[in-house]
Amino acid sequence: MLLLGIDLGSSSVKVSVVNGETGRALSSASYPPSEMEISAPMPGWAEQDPEVWWRNFTLALGACLKPIGTKRKDIGAIGVAYQMHGLVIVDSHRKVLRPSIIWCDSRAVEIGEKAFEKMGKDFCLHHLLNSPGNFTASKLAWVRENEPAIFKRIHKIMLPGDYLAMKLSDEIKTSYTGLSEGIFWDFMRKEISEELLEYYGIAPELLAEPAESFSVQG
Repeated sequence: MLLLGIDLGSSSVKVSVVNGETGRALSSASYPPSEMEISAPMPGWAEQDPEVWWRNFTLALGACLKPIGTKRKDIGAIGVAYQMHGLVIVDSHRKVLRPSIIWCDSRAVEIGEKAFEKMGKDFCLHHLLNSPGNFTASKLAWVRENEPAIFKRIHKIMLPGDYLAMKLSDEIKTSYTGLSEGIFWDFMRKEISEELLEYYGIAPELLAEPAESFSVQG
């Protein structure tokens, strides 16, 4: 069986076809040829358009599959790796509502630090294993505080890899690992943190349905 691997970075989207038994790469490609643009409308901000990710993925995929010809029919599974901690938000029509606030954006640092103090350092470190810091939940809280009209239109939030999975499968899902990296996961209770959602004013319905980290996500 052949495996298709996708790596969504902040500089490019890379695609490889790998032999599942030997681990040998049959073909690889990446797009764009130069680095993807990162927009910084304000100091400390970093945003990218998820639709640009998708376009670059399709170009990389075409370039990767072309050399292997009919062997593409042997691809039996797809895996997605991606830039962590980003925030993608879509409406009920699955249209992206604003550029993704990506991993290196620092606008939510103060929001996360305040949450660390208010929710209690002991609670955060024991249940979330970290400060809410600049993780995805804090980025979403920034949207709620600063872009309320957009926040009201949110149907689901996703991580960057979840967005690609949605485009590939037409399903909106995430993983338990993804919930963890977004600081949404309570490790002691093994469930989504009600305390964090309540503190930030985030309805649980906004989160994508989780699946096991190494399982079928779509």
